[in-house]
Amino acid sequence: MTRTYPGTAAAATAMAVTMAVTMAVGAAPAQATALTGFAVLPAETFIPGPTSGQFTGPRNGVTPPFNGLQPVQGFSSIIPGADGRYLAMSDNGFGSKANSPDALLYVHDLTIDFRTETGGSGTVTVNTSTALSDPNSLINFPIVADQTFYPGGPNDIPVDAAIRDSRLLTGADFDIESFRRDANGNFWFGDEFGPFLFKTNDSFEVIAAPIQTPGVQSVDSPLPGGNTANLRRSRGFEGMGISDDGLTLYPMLEGNTEGSPSDILRIFEFDVVTEGFTGTEFLYQLDAGGRAIGELSPVGDDRYLVIERDGGGEGNIFKKLFLIDLNETDADGVLEKTLVADLLDIDDPFDLNGDGLTDFTFPFVTIESVTMLDPTTLLIANDNNFPGGGQRIPGVPENSEFITISLDQSLLAVAGPSPLLLMLTGFGLLGLGYRLQPAPCAHRPGSPAD
Repeated sequence: MTRTYPGTAAAATAMAVTMAVTMAVGAAPAQATALTGFAVLPAETFIPGPTSGQFTGPRNGVTPPFNGLQPVQGFSSIIPGADGRYLAMSDNGFGSKANSPDALLYVHDLTIDFRTETGGSGTVTVNTSTALSDPNSLINFPIVADQTFYPGGPNDIPVDAAIRDSRLLTGADFDIESFRRDANGNFWFGDEFGPFLFKTNDSFEVIAAPIQTPGVQSVDSPLPGGNTANLRRSRGFEGMGISDDGLTLYPMLEGNTEGSPSDILRIFEFDVVTEGFTGTEFLYQLDAGGRAIGELSPVGDDRYLVIERDGGGEGNIFKKLFLIDLNETDADGVLEKTLVADLLDIDDPFDLNGDGLTDFTFPFVTIESVTMLDPTTLLIANDNNFPGGGQRIPGVPENSEFITISLDQSLLAVAGPSPLLLMLTGFGLLGLGYRLQPAPCAHRPGSPAD
């Protein structure tokens, strides 16, 4: 019996294949992105509701209050549906607990008609808006609906009857920043005031008492006494992932807790079935230019997208998307991350936003929604902090912008063999492997001759 071995040319081929396989296995999503869709919801979009804005002042040429109206606001989290429909969650109101007791917490059903290379209006339609509510009084602390007068004011403005009668939730009750639908069809909301997690049904009615985060309490927590606050204002659950099976949540703090490094953020694990935190945590490190995160959004197979951003203004130079895998950490136990896109450097070859340029930036202070539509397409939206503004046009309230961007490599490429790897394996490595096998003997057991 004889064996055949590769010669010099075959060895070179083997080395080339090995290098290509190594590159394919270790490949990460590239940074090159292109704008493929653009749509706008005007800043001054309102829906009927209790009078709002009674505790905030004029900004950018907009003067509250808004009699019999609620602003739709910008969006902090989006869940895609079918046929171009999306569930989009508004932020808590006008920017703080104190100035938002008359701002309702909403989930909106939107239709987005993106302007694309082949057409589209670039408009957003608000189909329905559903206010969150606590009809069964399950929230375990006083809410605005329990009071006669709005808190935070001169105590002479009665709480609107609609808020009291239907126990509608407001921006003084929770600062909701993230939401996900679980395997049972219920919704979980991540809040910054507690920070809490709380659950609603598909009518957005609270169906369980809010759950406090173990060992973490914000300075804005409404819970009575006992615990010492160790989390700054507006640094609670800004993002929240969910597992593929819809049974595990991964809420993420926007800021560090007292005593921990300022650039290290915590991701918690929460069991939907037991409705409790598991005790497992993950550490995420901000980049040097990052000041906070805006979202944690599922990609699949324990992978999540994270929005990192700076604080805007003259330092408006850092708005980036990173990919993490909960199974991959460095030697210090910190999650490894891969740059996916720089939102200040996006190609716009078809000038979809109509500014006459072929490059596009998404410069907003609060970019708080990212959703994977397919492995190479992302939907991103801003929270416009109405009536805030100034990033697009100084002195003008910010619109809510929705964009889709394409990536030049699949987000799932790092999850398994790439097409290049499969091709090389099929035509190069397997062939090489066959040549390295012993040549079959005439009467070798298991050979075709038997």
